[in-house]
Amino acid sequence: MRRTLFSVVIALSFAGAALAAEDISKVNGTASVEAGQRAGDVGTVNGSVRIGDQAIVEKAHSVNGSVELGKGATADEVHTVNGSVTLNDHAQIKGELENVNGRVKLEQGANVAGHLSNVNGDITLERAHVGGGIETVNANITVGEGSQVEGGILVKKPRMSWSSSDSRPPTIIIGPHAVVTGTMTFEREVQLYISDSAKVGKIEGATPKAFSGNAP
Repeated sequence: MRRTLFSVVIALSFAGAALAAEDISKVNGTASVEAGQRAGDVGTVNGSVRIGDQAIVEKAHSVNGSVELGKGATADEVHTVNGSVTLNDHAQIKGELENVNGRVKLEQGANVAGHLSNVNGDITLERAHVGGGIETVNANITVGEGSQVEGGILVKKPRMSWSSSDSRPPTIIIGPHAVVTGTMTFEREVQLYISDSAKVGKIEGATPKAFSGNAP
């Protein structure tokens, strides 16, 4: 009985190892995962990361390059330093999305369960969801029609090392039927526009301007 049980444990261990998702790592060039496939840590230094439709990965990250999740793709975390991040329709991030310099776009049905942050680069939600709040320094933010943000929005005061030649205040738009729960805190000057059909929580540091229609 002991030998049989031991044999089963060994067999299951080998089966788990065989099914383990492989990492994909590059220094230069695109790191990609084909549609419907699985991978572990997918990253590159100088190049883009492309996760195909319905693919599943643990982490997707780049230093100098964009990261894109295809339709219905899933990642545990996404990180990039200099490059955009795009989540196509119904793509999912189970944890955080962290960017430094680059645009972030969530298309219809896309979901970031954790925190979404960047320093420089526009953030756009199109009928999408963020579960852990949005944080930025210099980004324009558009929470588009029907989108939802839980955990509020924080626009931080720039540090000296983050100073930009473009000193214009960020524009924050909360679109029609969008919902932002939690506090929206603005540590610097912003232009805040909120649709008359949107629902928001407490606002600190800015005076909102109401608008009707699709955009201010």
